[in-house]
Amino acid sequence: MKTYTLIKNGKASEAFELQEKPTPSPAAGEVLIESEGFGLNFADVMARLGMYRDCPPLPAVIGYENVGHVKALGEGVTGLEIGDRVLAFTRFGGYADHVISPAIAVAKISESLSIGEATALATQYITAYYAAEECASLHAGDHALIHAAAGGVGTALVQLLKRKGCVLFGTAGSEEKLQYLRDLGVDHPINYREEDYQQKIENLGFGRKLDATFNPIGGDYVKKDYALLNAGGRVIIYGASKMTDAKGNIVKMLKLLFGFGWWSPIKFVSSSTSMLGINMLRIADHKPETFQRCLKAVIDMAEKGEIKPTVGKEFAHEELAEAHEFLAGRQSIGKVAVKW
Repeated sequence: MKTYTLIKNGKASEAFELQEKPTPSPAAGEVLIESEGFGLNFADVMARLGMYRDCPPLPAVIGYENVGHVKALGEGVTGLEIGDRVLAFTRFGGYADHVISPAIAVAKISESLSIGEATALATQYITAYYAAEECASLHAGDHALIHAAAGGVGTALVQLLKRKGCVLFGTAGSEEKLQYLRDLGVDHPINYREEDYQQKIENLGFGRKLDATFNPIGGDYVKKDYALLNAGGRVIIYGASKMTDAKGNIVKMLKLLFGFGWWSPIKFVSSSTSMLGINMLRIADHKPETFQRCLKAVIDMAEKGEIKPTVGKEFAHEELAEAHEFLAGRQSIGKVAVKW
């Protein structure tokens, strides 16, 4: 089988090598999938740069999600047949034309969904669904702030929270992305490059009125989000993309880490607020039934047309380096995927 192996950290054009490896056989409880394509996530960028602690030691095949057809079933696997089109959460090994995944992280998916649409569901929509449905418990009329709202998880959160009737604030870094957010139904799009989002929200009259913020940025954005919370509000953190800007600069890295702030449980109790971190790898490892429930839920919603994954761009596999740079440059609106 073919794999794109991460052989060293650094520039995308130098980090990956196309290799031939033996095609594995599925063990008990596993599924072998012949891949149509795989999705990219910002965690992949951080792994390439050597900034993602969950990344296996190099050389390694990274990648979280694949869509393709079942090639072989391990002992004890039920509910799937050879030839079924499936979506799989691979937990590394995803940059390959054949992948192994635990059966509990595999679900059937319609042929009508493109590679980009399908792979968006496996990591980004699951993250958004878990955050919005399992953690946030928002209701109609509640106020929520979504950072990087034009990205994969951001788009998913917008769609899920608009279904609930929430009032949404969304940050993005270009007029094109702001218009995209308006079209999605974001009530208050904010260009974070041109204005301070905290001040903007306060000027709009919503200071200390947010019921939830969804934050993949980290750093001082966490403290700023917290300052906007209403009683009962929560800051939900599922990434730290600011780390990529600080790579190699110890001063910037320290500023980033201190920017998160130091928090006492007493503060949360006295103000009836909270913070919550989300790492879907941990959920998949320790609560696989929850992960599978979320996976099947987002697939069902997509197939019914209740949500619509946005595809930023699909690249040929020979363009993997360009796909990485496209995602790292924050140029994408929606999902970035790679086709075999």
